[in-house]
Amino acid sequence: MGRAGLTTERVVRAGAELADEVGFEQVTVSEVARRFDVKVASLYSHVRNSQDLKTRIALFALEELADRAADAVAGRAGKDALVAFANAYRDYGREHPGRATAARFPLDSETAAASAGVRHARMTRAILRGYDLAEPEQTHAVRLLGSVFHGYSSLETAGGFSHSAPGSEESWTRVLDALDVLLRNWPATPTP
Repeated sequence: MGRAGLTTERVVRAGAELADEVGFEQVTVSEVARRFDVKVASLYSHVRNSQDLKTRIALFALEELADRAADAVAGRAGKDALVAFANAYRDYGREHPGRATAARFPLDSETAAASAGVRHARMTRAILRGYDLAEPEQTHAVRLLGSVFHGYSSLETAGGFSHSAPGSEESWTRVLDALDVLLRNWPATPTP
């Protein structure tokens, strides 16, 4: 163990906290080193560079969010599962805006395949089983839900819904109602 009790886990967690405070894009090894009052070189035994640090923060955020979403949907089905899952994403984005951004950080295919992102997709597909969607429509629905959950949370966190009525909470409830209706009435696969 190096100076200041540094571990890779502590460095990544500090990077995640920094991301929530100043934005994920602003996270660098030098900024994290300042947090620990150490030289940048002290962190290089824990992370290779800022890209590696950001990748590790992304993996941390994906894992944290997957745990939260799994707890939220446990024992639920249908619309109840959809709403609980969606609220887990939205709440995470509100509480941890930098980490929520990190969860969308591009990962190489090998890293992505070994990440908690796979758990997110499995949970989404489990929720969609309650709507009786088969492939390839299920994949389209997974992408739609991810886009809505991440997009709404990003816009809301940036203040995009704060300048007009109705309030964001009312819109969120209506969006989830609309998604439930859409998923129950998914359009038939077009024939070529």
